[in-house]
Amino acid sequence: MKSRKVEWTRLDNASKIFPATYDDKDPKVFRVTCELTEDVHPKVLQRALDITMESFTLYKAVLRRGVFWYYLESSDIRPIVEMESKPVCAPIYFKDRKDLLFRVFYYHNRINMEIFHALSDGTGALWFMQNMVHHYLMMKHKKAFACKIPELQNNVSLSEKMNDSFKRHFTGDHVFQDNLKNIKKIKSIKAYQIRGTRLEENRTLLIEGSMSVKAVLEEAHKYKSTLTIFIASVFIYAIYKGMTARGKKYPVTLTVPVNLRQFFESETARNFFTTINVGSIFTKENVEIEEIIAAVKEGFKEGMKKEQLAKQLNQYIALEKNLVAKVIPLPLKDYALRIADKVIDREITGAISNIGRITMPLEFDHYIKQFSFCTSARRPQITMCSYGDRLVISFTSPFKETEIQKTFFQFLSKRGIEVEISSNV
Repeated sequence: MKSRKVEWTRLDNASKIFPATYDDKDPKVFRVTCELTEDVHPKVLQRALDITMESFTLYKAVLRRGVFWYYLESSDIRPIVEMESKPVCAPIYFKDRKDLLFRVFYYHNRINMEIFHALSDGTGALWFMQNMVHHYLMMKHKKAFACKIPELQNNVSLSEKMNDSFKRHFTGDHVFQDNLKNIKKIKSIKAYQIRGTRLEENRTLLIEGSMSVKAVLEEAHKYKSTLTIFIASVFIYAIYKGMTARGKKYPVTLTVPVNLRQFFESETARNFFTTINVGSIFTKENVEIEEIIAAVKEGFKEGMKKEQLAKQLNQYIALEKNLVAKVIPLPLKDYALRIADKVIDREITGAISNIGRITMPLEFDHYIKQFSFCTSARRPQITMCSYGDRLVISFTSPFKETEIQKTFFQFLSKRGIEVEISSNV
């Protein structure tokens, strides 16, 4: 009997933090959902998943621990579609098991896919979901598409999908030495921390609001703001309204993932993102939304400069390529990353992530209602995406309290935006 050839791939730069810092409180899992206009047929979805796996070979891998680095090892495990039975964003990676790093399941008319973040970022996972939904609808409604076959999106080569774009765009600038010189100059600024009563068994509270993209954009444009800046500002405003007088001496800071594919040529289905921080400092008693928007807008303006992002990318890779860092055993690397993660955590109040506008072939519009995106949370955070005129804003939180979510959605409702709320509680 011929043995299977085992292949391995080293984790990309952004992925290394996730195996080192995941835990039961934050398993580093995120979910992409496609909500159809009809119930899901599980056998057809299984066939669609099987076909999609052939185009995303990275997803056939399990995560292994080496002496110095984590790596992905090819596997012949077949992912099986199941009915939803686990809590939202339940743990996927367990260091003592050889399991795939994602799962696909369904519930009534919803197709869900959850991923351990070391495998891919939101953009890469969305490409997988779009391909899978494409194959599903083509098989489920093959008669409807007999005369015209919709074009498959993100149809790039396997080598492009597997590309490590961090290394591809590393320029080799001498930034590691510069980092060492400047490390003492960096001062950690403690941000306001949201407290609450944790849910039992480290479950995640999910509250979703669906609304018109056009209506939200019209409101954002009144403040000469983009949709992302506007929603981030309303999130900060909702946090501010619940802060104590003592708490207001600390800034409210949101961390924002930035899709580097917008700035550097890449078709990778792996992680290729960085983060920036935006926020507001409250220097007076009553703060209006306009002031918060101005502060957030300035934070985006500075953080989203291509030269700044390129410098950040080079800093990450230069540290990884340093000879000393290479020979440090993996347990010590993990320990150092956990310490760094705790330090960074003090500087963050919440998080917001916008996957952006999702497109599918027009022929599928009749069968797709909306897409949504959410992630496990160590603190309240927002994720959002849109499909057609349907914007879905997903709030996840480890806490039972919902005052921030209530204030957030009431702010939008009071401005004439109709919001359809759903929750997992």
